[in-house]
Amino acid sequence: MHRFFISPEQCRGDLLILTGGEAHHALKVLRLERGEKLIVLNGAGGEFLCEVVNGKRDQVSLAVLETRSLPPLPYRITLVQALPKGKLFEAIVQKATELGVFEIVPLLTERVVAHLEGKDPVHKLQKWQAIAVEAVKQCGSGWVPKITSPMTPQQLIKRASEFELSLVGSLQPRAQHPRLLFKAFQHDHGRMPASACVWIGPEGDFTAEELALIKTSGARPITLGPLVLRTETAAIYCLAILNYEFTFTGRD
Repeated sequence: MHRFFISPEQCRGDLLILTGGEAHHALKVLRLERGEKLIVLNGAGGEFLCEVVNGKRDQVSLAVLETRSLPPLPYRITLVQALPKGKLFEAIVQKATELGVFEIVPLLTERVVAHLEGKDPVHKLQKWQAIAVEAVKQCGSGWVPKITSPMTPQQLIKRASEFELSLVGSLQPRAQHPRLLFKAFQHDHGRMPASACVWIGPEGDFTAEELALIKTSGARPITLGPLVLRTETAAIYCLAILNYEFTFTGRD
């Protein structure tokens, strides 16, 4: 069944309205007609089974047939991603959303090539959020991740207390496997962490000074295997591992 997105503040009552690009997609691309059913997601846990009532040139009226509440994941993963060049960050946002990330923090580091000046950050933030919305529609998640404004490591470490487990992808020889750190947390606390943060550096990795700073916030270096991964690959690799550990550690 086709999925559409309407913001939470507009998902009220028994009649919902698709406008803008959502209406265009419904009418011009999918050519939905009166009586056809579809799903509306609001990105905040709401899922609405709807029926097309009528469609005009710029909007589609939907009758709500059933409302469901989709619970969030029992854990929160924050991806702290050094901004790569080009459009790679857009792909990272898409895949991170599909993997159920709670929050994405674009990171400005010394080796980041991307430069955000003037109104560019606002435009990019809107574009990234729109990509997350499209990813939610594709995968059926009930929750759109929060994407913050770009931060420096110095700004982000002030939030260190928000994360019960903080990890940083590292090429250091003494970096540990994430599973060991999950098991250590479970042993010490008798439960899995409720939140985790993973830092992913740019091409060329964090500088020695940046890594030292990140480690002072409590982040533990983790290995990503014997191969050197590109930054976008490292992000997906880490999120997949974290999802597995949150879901299966302590159950196998």
